[in-house]
Amino acid sequence: MKNKFRIDKIHTEIASESTIKKVLKFIKSSEIEPPYLLIDKNKVKQKVRSIGRRIRRSEVFYAVKANPDIEILKLINSIGIGFEIASEGELNILASLGVEKNRIITSNPIKSFKFLKMAADYGVSYYAIDSIDEIRKLRDFVPGCNVYIRLTVPNEGSEWPLSKKFAVEVDEAEELMVYAIKKGLNPVGITFHVGSQCTNMYNWDSALDKAKTLWDRAEKRGIKLSVLNIGGGYPIRYTKNVVDITTIDKNIDQLIQDKFPGKTRIFIEPGRAVVGDAGIFVSQVIGKAVRADENWLYIDVGIFNGLMESVGGIKYTYIVEGSKEVKKWTLAGPSCDSFDVIDKDIFLPDPKIGNKVLILSSGAYTISYASEFNGLSIPKTILI
Repeated sequence: MKNKFRIDKIHTEIASESTIKKVLKFIKSSEIEPPYLLIDKNKVKQKVRSIGRRIRRSEVFYAVKANPDIEILKLINSIGIGFEIASEGELNILASLGVEKNRIITSNPIKSFKFLKMAADYGVSYYAIDSIDEIRKLRDFVPGCNVYIRLTVPNEGSEWPLSKKFAVEVDEAEELMVYAIKKGLNPVGITFHVGSQCTNMYNWDSALDKAKTLWDRAEKRGIKLSVLNIGGGYPIRYTKNVVDITTIDKNIDQLIQDKFPGKTRIFIEPGRAVVGDAGIFVSQVIGKAVRADENWLYIDVGIFNGLMESVGGIKYTYIVEGSKEVKKWTLAGPSCDSFDVIDKDIFLPDPKIGNKVLILSSGAYTISYASEFNGLSIPKTILI
């Protein structure tokens, strides 16, 4: 049976035409049952090589949490960039690939004892901090390690804000640096995060202004900093165009050159921007219903087994196989939990049961969030 997908201009504006073509070719030639996640290898390579290219002295560390699939990590490892991790599980995967210790940093401000023991044994030497207790833990587990202070910065314009759970203000950050020295640690820099999927380019402006204030105050205290970790936040296209990587990088680079010493090392931690729009979920329609005058469309991937970010407000773009007739739908996942609703009031073609639905820009924070709740399998990731 020939697959007939309705592909409009909006689809090729969200995912590249070449990626969509690869996906359709795979579907046509494969007998694998949905749901599964397809990742375009060339797109991943392109994104890795573009992020930070316009920022002088930048070093890129892929945020493993975005998608820790081992084949993706093998691909990224082959390009030679670094990795940012937060747990023993992530370190175990990198260790299995033989990733060198100097290509691994950890920016989780609150780390488990098990992870610290493993990271110390492996030789990881760069750690984020934002509290007195974390300094004491590092003193005990990784004495003499390099630390960078996580500074709180505005997250307005980010679709996934990260400003409350972690980070401190300038005054506290300054005192933490002093305390770290007393405990035998080596404060080398500052880190921040403008929020995941940051669509406001000027968040980096205010963040770097604040970081400069702390940098200068540290210098007055005799603390010589050398690392500025600007975190992640680069956005991808979900339902609309966003500011591009080159524009963001040029803006950041100019700000850094204006504000910070010429030999400052710049760390970048992209995750979503590396794999997000390289991925397309292939799902299948498993049910339709009309409930209280609402059209309900059920597919075999949902909140619990791949689309958890829908809960936080991420909205996806879909390519539907089948009819040209468009209806307004409530889109739901396969579990028996009523919480498993992906989106509401979206306009999609009316498919038949068994037809496929492609979910664009779904390479990041999908499989990494997925669980086997309700006995549903975690979808397989396949590189194409």
